[in-house]
Amino acid sequence: MKLHHLRPADGAVRERKRVGRGKAAGQGKTAGRGTKGYLARHNTRLGFEGGQVPLQRRVPKLKGFKNPTKVEFEVVNVERLGQLFDAGAEVTPEVLVARRVVRAGRPVKLLGRGELDRSLTVRVHAASASATAKVEQAGGTVTIL
Repeated sequence: MKLHHLRPADGAVRERKRVGRGKAAGQGKTAGRGTKGYLARHNTRLGFEGGQVPLQRRVPKLKGFKNPTKVEFEVVNVERLGQLFDAGAEVTPEVLVARRVVRAGRPVKLLGRGELDRSLTVRVHAASASATAKVEQAGGTVTIL
């Protein structure tokens, strides 16, 4: 068997119906569109529902607006760093993703909830003032990427 021998199964493909080609064609005259009126003479526009109030007008509109330039951070608190890392460890977004503390693809922000009792080298995209103070008080450093 060769590629040019392949064909669809019998009855699987129908010829297309050629409407509006006269009565002898079997579906002539009004071509299944009824008699007169807008629907017989035009294709209706997208979303037209026969004079009923269309869906895009029935659905309530959302108030307010969504800022397209807003930066969504993955947040980590200093108490979590204290639980996860030993003294002298280097904390980067890649390490946090590897340990499944944050999800990949978003910038990481360090927040100041809780206490920290060990020195860490922290590299994140953003940090609050209280978080920076707590890390430095524990003898560590915070670097903004």
